Parts: sequence; C-alpha cells; structure tokens
Amino acid sequence: MPGDAAQRPRERLHDHGPESLADAELLALLLGTGSRRGGATWQASQLLSRHGGLHGLARATLGELADAPGMGPARSASIVAALELGRRLAMRRVRAGEAVLCPADVHRHFHPRLRDAPHERFVVVLLDGRHRWLREVVVSQGTLTASLVHPREVFRPALREASAAVILVHNHPSGDPTPSREDVEITARLFRAGELLGVHVLDHVIVAERGFVSLREAGGFPKLE
Repeated sequence: MPGDAAQRPRERLHDHGPESLADAELLALLLGTGSRRGGATWQASQLLSRHGGLHGLARATLGELADAPGMGPARSASIVAALELGRRLAMRRVRAGEAVLCPADVHRHFHPRLRDAPHERFVVVLLDGRHRWLREVVVSQGTLTASLVHPREVFRPALREASAAVILVHNHPSGDPTPSREDVEITARLFRAGELLGVHVLDHVIVAERGFVSLREAGGFPKLE
C-alpha cells in the first residue's frame, strides 16, 4: 500500500521525536501517500532532489511544486503552507512601536523571509523620531539597479507618513551578504537624498543565507561634509 511507506516515519516520530527523522521522512509525513512509482518517502526524496534540497524547495513556487510527478495542487499547497509556518515561527518580528536597536534586530526580522527569496527585494523600514518601527514597504523586486531603487519611490512613503528615519533592507539570493559596488552606490545616493529631504537613512542591511552586512558598520556610508 502506498501509505505504508509513510507509516514507519510516523511511528519513529511518535517514539523518538521529529529530530530523529530525515528531511525526506518529515516531508513524507506531509505528503501522506506516495504514487504509483513509490511510497511517500521515495516521493519526498524525489521532490527534494528535483529542487536541490530544503532550501531549494522553500524557493519553489506553488506551480513548480504542482508540476512535479506525483504532486498536484493539494499536496503542493500543504508543503507551501508548512514552509510558511516554519518561516513565521523562525521570525523574531519587530513589532510596531518597538525601537530598532541594532542591525541584528533587522536581520532577525527579515532573515527567515528573505533568505529563500529567489529574487532581490528592496524594503524600506519606516521609523519615528525615536527610531521606533512604524511599518515596512517593499519598494522593488528583481535585480537591483539605480533606476529601480529611485529616491522618489524610497522616500515617498516616508514623507507621506512623516517618518523621521528609515532603514534600507535588501537580500542577496546568492547567499553571500557581501555588498556589491552597486549596493554601495545606491546607498550613497539614497543617503544624500535623505539628508536633503530631512529623512535620515540610519543603515542599509543586506540579508542573505550566510549572514548579514550593515553598510554603516562596514563603512559603506558617505561622510557628511
């Protein structure tokens, strides 16, 4: 029976806890049953191999998962929902009204969500005069360029909501948070624009799978004359 392959992981989960199961076995429990070609654990192993492991699976879209042999809309939705629950649980969200004390606060807030994003996202965090979190705004998605991250788009929500300061955030899908030359140039441009508009750019934090970089701490901010 196809469901028999998922029964052994279920029993071990009951007896020894979830940490005793391999990735494919945990995924098999979500799938429940296999297909004509193999049981649930085999099906889960094929899915992980197809997407390059858990991180690749987390980046896959609902459509990409549904297109895999033996999958479909219902199974794919279960996997996407489980992965999203994991991201939300891993987040240390900064709540509205909380002060942002350091770049690590920003990283903890965004890392679970942005580390698996397949494309770059540029986010502006709006802060009040005491550097308390107001809200976040996604400015652009895709490969970041100076034309996409325009001061007009970055500072429009800040001016509309009378924010005193902002923190810039974007991710590197490569997994390496090292700033590129484009990152430094965009930061300098936005920093100067903010000074002219009276909105202080506190930092630009790059989030990636292998950590984060604060451009202010790394010396990537221009000096005020």
